[in-house]
Amino acid sequence: REFVARCREVVERGGVVLVPAFGVGRSQEIATVLAAYDFKYPVFMDGMALDATEILLNHSNSLRDEDLFKKAVKHTKWIGTWSERRRAVRTPSVIISPAGMLKGGAAVFYMEEIAKKKDNAIFLVSFQIPGTPGSILLEKRRFVLHGKSRKVDSEVEKFDFTSHGGRSDLQDLLSRLDSKTKVFTIHGAETNCVKLASWASKELGLEACAPRPGEEFEV
Repeated sequence: REFVARCREVVERGGVVLVPAFGVGRSQEIATVLAAYDFKYPVFMDGMALDATEILLNHSNSLRDEDLFKKAVKHTKWIGTWSERRRAVRTPSVIISPAGMLKGGAAVFYMEEIAKKKDNAIFLVSFQIPGTPGSILLEKRRFVLHGKSRKVDSEVEKFDFTSHGGRSDLQDLLSRLDSKTKVFTIHGAETNCVKLASWASKELGLEACAPRPGEEFEV
């Protein structure tokens, strides 16, 4: 609700909101949140987010709220050309575009235009790995464009959107697996991966482990 309210505030004063977001999942989530709160102003989407959105549309019956997703897509204007990009940055609106950490993609073009004006805003909604352009933007209000570090005059805010399940969600998922399933816990803090694998082995009797970097397994 706070995110939508802030988007509305910026657009109503004539500004543009750039939302750098991961192309798969997060971009669609942002569009859906805006639709859920009846955001009436223009919403644009660009880059790989469009391909992912099209795939989800083709399998929308698998979504939790198919009607809301379709409402969000209907309200969202898809950007496919440079002329459309240039028009979007001149339109009070919300622009959703990868990359979520501002390491590339169309979001870099939008940054160059949107960061110049105080009426505009950049709302980060994805996790920012330390040292990435998005992380530096949050810490220093600066962004590297064409090899030069530039001051960002627009507003910069971080909103907490998370799509990761917690411990109980992961344990519930593991509890529903066949006892012969091999489990590898990865993509997390090393200690957490080890603890989850240990729990799965002791409590569920699953063959589970937390692989170390470079370790190889045959499956």
